[in-house]
Amino acid sequence: MIKILKYSDTNNANIFAREIFSSGVEETVSVIIKNVKEKKDSALLEYCAKFDGTAPEYLEVSQNEIQEAFDSIDEKFISILRKAAENITAFHRRQVCNSFILNETNGIVIGQKVIPLDKVGLYIPGGTATYPSSVLMNCLPAKLAGVKEIIMVTPAKSGQINPIILVAAKIAGVDRIFKIGGAQAVAALAYGTETIPKVDKIVGPGNAFVAEAKKQVFGMVDIDMIAGPSEILVVADKTCNPKYMAADMLSQAEHDKMASAVLVTDCPELAEAVSLEIERQLALLPREEIARTSIENNGKIIITNTIETAIEIANAIAPEHLELCVDNPFDYLDSIRHAGSVFMGKNCPEALGDYFAGPNHTLPTSGTARFSSPLSVDDFVKKYQYTYYTKDALSKVADDIAYFAEKEGLSAHARSVSVRFED
Repeated sequence: MIKILKYSDTNNANIFAREIFSSGVEETVSVIIKNVKEKKDSALLEYCAKFDGTAPEYLEVSQNEIQEAFDSIDEKFISILRKAAENITAFHRRQVCNSFILNETNGIVIGQKVIPLDKVGLYIPGGTATYPSSVLMNCLPAKLAGVKEIIMVTPAKSGQINPIILVAAKIAGVDRIFKIGGAQAVAALAYGTETIPKVDKIVGPGNAFVAEAKKQVFGMVDIDMIAGPSEILVVADKTCNPKYMAADMLSQAEHDKMASAVLVTDCPELAEAVSLEIERQLALLPREEIARTSIENNGKIIITNTIETAIEIANAIAPEHLELCVDNPFDYLDSIRHAGSVFMGKNCPEALGDYFAGPNHTLPTSGTARFSSPLSVDDFVKKYQYTYYTKDALSKVADDIAYFAEKEGLSAHARSVSVRFED
């Protein structure tokens, strides 16, 4: 049964308690990374046999395999994938930023260049569930950014990748796909092997081993984030349907046993009704065991005196997904400071964002929404600045620069300017 807590009567430690994501697999992952660095493809094939049941004849997916995947998937789902891709592309296209140049002062030109990354690695899980949505969400912003080559890795259980993953990859524009998962796939992307190219950045969700591997290779390559378990926080008023609220909470609880589902409401009657509804709906879920563990260990319903207090709690928790299930949700939008993605009103379940609406579903977790943002086009570009001064333009500021440098005790800096005017 989910816990029901009254905010005014409960210690804040219980209100804001969260399961700290700690993989506990650092040493195992370190060994895997070292093995892949040293043995390259042969290590990958060993891990395929160990974890996926067989070592494939070829690590790279062929065009024939992709075509076979299209032939095996119903046209309706392919059409839905294309519609979702259109929505995601339309949203992320607005994020594209351009280079700029300033030359408003005679003899001075300054500017910034925006450069897409050369190679990006995309990790797609293949464990307890299949995530074609993650293929779209991670690949399409990279394509819009202008990334030259997108390399996807994903586990191939018994030598086979789920065909809907291959179809999504083709629709999204992935360039190459490899049949490898786990920490070993992350290591291959970070360091390169005979078959898998070294990339500049690794993005995409994964289990504890994948998250730990991304953490360990950071610095050799860039990464998107260290993602923890899924989270949803629902702010609901008395007019909400408890059936809807329970369903929305369970939509995240079914992800994994570490997931967190929280309801904050100013209505005690709604709290009780949602609690009962969660129990009823749990019994109907194919993934009941996972969702029930999540609800019992990490789920909670918090009763406050006002919706304003509920939003204060939401900002303190900084959830991955925040649903504002209230009348006039836009009245509260400016009060939200810390959330990965916000779902407005009573007809906007978080699943809409997972698959179809357009905003990205790769989001900061574990309270990191306090200082980080959803995956975007910006994650796939880098920038450099440039400066040009004529000698006349430099002469006008030379004394100021030299004086500044001397104040920092860096006389060579000062001389690098003044020496140009000694003659």
